[in-house]
Amino acid sequence: MHGTGLFASVSSLAGGGKVVLIDRIGLDPELIWDEVEREGVQSLSIVGDVFARPLLDVLRAEPSRWDLSSLRAITSSGVLFSPEVKRGLLEHLPNVTIVDSLAASEGVGPRQDARATDGELTTARFSVNDRVRVIDDETGADVVPGSGQIGLLAMGGRIPVGYFKDVEKSAATFRTVGDRRYSVPGDYATVEADGTVKLLGRGSASINTGGEKVYPEEVEAELRQHPSVFDCAVVGVPDERFGERVVALVQPVAGETVVEGDLLAWCRERLATYKAPRRYVAVDSLQRSAAGKVHHKDLRALALELLAADTTDSAD
Repeated sequence: MHGTGLFASVSSLAGGGKVVLIDRIGLDPELIWDEVEREGVQSLSIVGDVFARPLLDVLRAEPSRWDLSSLRAITSSGVLFSPEVKRGLLEHLPNVTIVDSLAASEGVGPRQDARATDGELTTARFSVNDRVRVIDDETGADVVPGSGQIGLLAMGGRIPVGYFKDVEKSAATFRTVGDRRYSVPGDYATVEADGTVKLLGRGSASINTGGEKVYPEEVEAELRQHPSVFDCAVVGVPDERFGERVVALVQPVAGETVVEGDLLAWCRERLATYKAPRRYVAVDSLQRSAAGKVHHKDLRALALELLAADTTDSAD
C-alpha cells in the first residue's frame, strides 16, 4: 500500500525482527503509543506531519502515560515533516532519531537524521548528486542550480524494473538519462544555487491560476506553520477570470477558529501573491486515507460546496 511501510517491514523481517501492525482503519494515536509500549517497538514508520502532529498532541496531553523507552527511531517519507513537530517529538523522546527520507514507492533516495542534541532543526533538505537529479521534462538535461527552472525529480540507485503489465506508465516513470536508469515518479522541484533540491509537489495536483503554476505542497508547508492550523490541503477550483482559484481547506487546532484575513496575511508574507490561497475554508477533517493521502477530487468538490454556501467576498 505504501513504500514506507513495505520497505521497513521487509528489512525488519529479513533481519529476524518483528513487525507490529495496527488492526484498525485510520489513525488512532493513543493506540499507536499503547502498542509501542506493549510490544517494545524500536522503530516507528509514519507519514510526516499527517501522523506526527496527532501523535505529538497526545504526548503533550499525557506526557507520563506511556513508557516509550524502547523506541529508537521514527522514520518518515512522502509528506512534509515540519521542524517544529520534530522538535516537539524529540522533547518527549530524547533518545529517538528522526529519519526523514526522500523516497517514493518507485525508488528510495537519501535521508536526513534529526536528534534531540541537534541545534536548529529544519525541513529535510537534500542536494543533487549522482543519485538525485532534477531534470527538464522534455530534454532530460539537468536543471541549472539557481536558475529558478522547474524540473522533475529523478532518483537513481536500486529502483524497480517497472509497473506490472503497464508498459506505457513504466516508460514514463523509469527513464534512462545518459547511461543510467532513474525513477521519475512525477515530483516537481527546483535547485537552489547551493545545489539544494526544493520540492514543489506532484504535477498531477498542480493548480494553473492565471497562467502560473501553484504546487499545493509548497503552500501547505507555509500554512501549516500558522499556530491556528492543525492540518490543511490546497486545491484549485474553477474561476472565470484566472481559470483556477487557489483555495485552502483548513482543519484548525482544537479550540481555535480560522480567521480568513489572518491566514491570507500569513501566506502573503511568505509566498508570491499568486500562490497565496484566495479563500480559506474551515473543515472538521480532511478525510485522509490510512496512508495519510488526501483525495484532491473529493476536496475540490467539498471546497466548491462550502464556498457556494458562504456569502463572504473573495480575498483581493
